[in-house]
Amino acid sequence: MLNVKDLSYHYPNGDGITNISIKLEKGDHLAIIGESGCGKSTLIKCLYGLMDLDQGSIVWKGDKVLGPAYNLVPGYSKFKHLSQEFDLMPFTTAEENIQKFLSRETPEENQNRSDDLISIFDLEDVKNQKVKTLSGGQKQRVALAQALANPPELILLDEPFSHIDQFLKHKLRRRLFQFLKSENITCIFATHDADDVLPFSDWTMILKQGKAIDYRSTPRVYNAPVNMYCASLFGDVNMVDSKEFKLDLEQDQVLIYPDEIEIGSKAKWTGTLKHSYFKGSHYLLELSYKSKSIFVTSETHFEEGSQINFELNSEKIKQRLN
Repeated sequence: MLNVKDLSYHYPNGDGITNISIKLEKGDHLAIIGESGCGKSTLIKCLYGLMDLDQGSIVWKGDKVLGPAYNLVPGYSKFKHLSQEFDLMPFTTAEENIQKFLSRETPEENQNRSDDLISIFDLEDVKNQKVKTLSGGQKQRVALAQALANPPELILLDEPFSHIDQFLKHKLRRRLFQFLKSENITCIFATHDADDVLPFSDWTMILKQGKAIDYRSTPRVYNAPVNMYCASLFGDVNMVDSKEFKLDLEQDQVLIYPDEIEIGSKAKWTGTLKHSYFKGSHYLLELSYKSKSIFVTSETHFEEGSQINFELNSEKIKQRLN
């Protein structure tokens, strides 16, 4: 359905993206993740047709997606693009903005569609307010609903939850991606938040300095990270010597997540607790071991300076890597 081959685009200062290739089927969800300035937003704009590429091609269902040099109005008509700057009509209501692109020939159907989206994005209390009076998070929710009112074949989202309050974010995230799956809408979204990626993307692309350094199914990207940078995008991680910790693995250096390390009085190695971070369901312990930091999860609180015995769960690590 979507076939992107060797896409490159660079700004006059040399920043940009280089040799990006993507293949997606209808209904697939792709997360693009990486540090600030890595090229996420640039890639989203290129895919929508807002840039004239230096090289490469973008093809959707056999049709080429071309840039502004080929289109009076930039942007591919079968796609929707939601940027970090919302294109809303400030002096009309939230509901009127959502209905902006709906045909007037089917008013009852359109009202039902609008009502569904207002409910999905928790906009009932503000649907009759003018957009100029809304908060940034409310505007972002209106923009999401507007983009989905007339369903696109593919939607491109750039940091779709950046302005939304934390207490709403988890619920809205579930509702949005469930809705997209139910309508079989292909989705590509740029984010810096691993909570957007792991539960809701089929595929993940990791960018660094404009290049894709990993692009696989999301479970494989997480379970077998290609390097420390990739693993650290999902949280704290340890790089350990497999021989030192007697792990029966082919690689000498292995990336270990904190929940793959167990603590107990009979464990083989001992570290000194530098810091304990309360995480709600558990504590994240930072241990000092041979002048290095080792991050471990624990259900129990310990005082800083405590001697903590720990052991790597080799079976859990092997199961993840296989």
